[in-house]
Amino acid sequence: MARRTLQQKLAILSDAAKYDASCASSGTTRRDARQGGIGSAGGTGICHAYTPDGRCVSLLKILMTNFCIYDCAYCVNRVSSNVERARFSPEEVVGLTLEFYRRNMIEGLFLSSGIIRSPDQTMGDMVRIARMLRVEHGFRGYIHLKTIPEAAPELVAEAGLLADRLSVNIELPQDQSLRRLAPEKRPETIRAAMADMRLAREAAGESSFRGKRPPRFAPAGQSTQMIVGADATPDREILRTSARLYAGYDLKRVYYSAFSPIPDASATLPLVKPPLMREHRLYQADWLMRFYGFDAEEIGAARPDGNLDLALDPKLAWALAHRGDFPLDVARASREQLLRVPGFGTRTVARILAARRNGPLRYGDLLRMGAVMSKARPFVTLPDWQPGALTDSAGLRARFAPAPEQLSLFG
Repeated sequence: MARRTLQQKLAILSDAAKYDASCASSGTTRRDARQGGIGSAGGTGICHAYTPDGRCVSLLKILMTNFCIYDCAYCVNRVSSNVERARFSPEEVVGLTLEFYRRNMIEGLFLSSGIIRSPDQTMGDMVRIARMLRVEHGFRGYIHLKTIPEAAPELVAEAGLLADRLSVNIELPQDQSLRRLAPEKRPETIRAAMADMRLAREAAGESSFRGKRPPRFAPAGQSTQMIVGADATPDREILRTSARLYAGYDLKRVYYSAFSPIPDASATLPLVKPPLMREHRLYQADWLMRFYGFDAEEIGAARPDGNLDLALDPKLAWALAHRGDFPLDVARASREQLLRVPGFGTRTVARILAARRNGPLRYGDLLRMGAVMSKARPFVTLPDWQPGALTDSAGLRARFAPAPEQLSLFG
């Protein structure tokens, strides 16, 4: 096989990394080039690029290699796949990261990898990359490492001291699906790795008896990702899994990635990818669980099949299914009640609570506070607004659902 150029490797391995959605750069201020070195995890001088589907990409997002010894049915880089392969050396990844940063194109590195030879060797190379950047080159930018659950604990421990964020993918929302589609991986090993990360982060926050704090471990926390649509798991079960992960492992984010059909796919996989809107609705539902006081059960109960309504956002779908709780008097409703009003965000609710101490609020006041009154109107009462029969009207859902489209007869 002909030796590939660095540019050819970059084309192959950046494209191979596009299936990993958990590449947000957030949550750390501990490293700053004003103290010496190069780069910063925040601040000015960062250019953000946007992918065609709207994701913000401000990291050099690559795989170290797309060679892999595992044969996960849903993965394009599985050992039985005939995709074009490439592999970076640790020195090449370091050089690319520094050069992209100097060109003001990124704020850091998101590094994942296929498993080549063994989990320990692969994880060791990834740790070596982070060590070279931090120690040899004084790099202060953001580093996110995708850890390998089967790797030795000491390698993951060192990774947490060098990286800002660590993540390990649970990959599929149900254990039985992972065992069926990725028989070489064990859900228990993945969860054990996540538990170890949580314990390491908690230990890093405790002072010794002399008051000295240990080195920070993955200060931006840990995240995970699950593939949506590779199995028949309904959205309610996906959200239940996310809720357990947030509660049990103190995750910063759960990312959802719509399954994309791959070449030479197993017959056990669906032939058609799920709509990207399903992925979007799951993110909205995830936001409701994290910031609006909803739980997975009530979000998933809006439809009998346990799936989210693709035509309506989850909060609006919930409100339409619980019209008996509305309309709310904005002057008297609690914070928890106001957070359930469609069109009211967390900031809007905070402004309402602060402003109503000074007197009654009117329709125009809510507009100025940022409320989306086109959604909120049927669910609230104000001194100058009463929804009347609108709240219980049979055609209320049709007001919010997109208009039906005539399908083309010619594909």
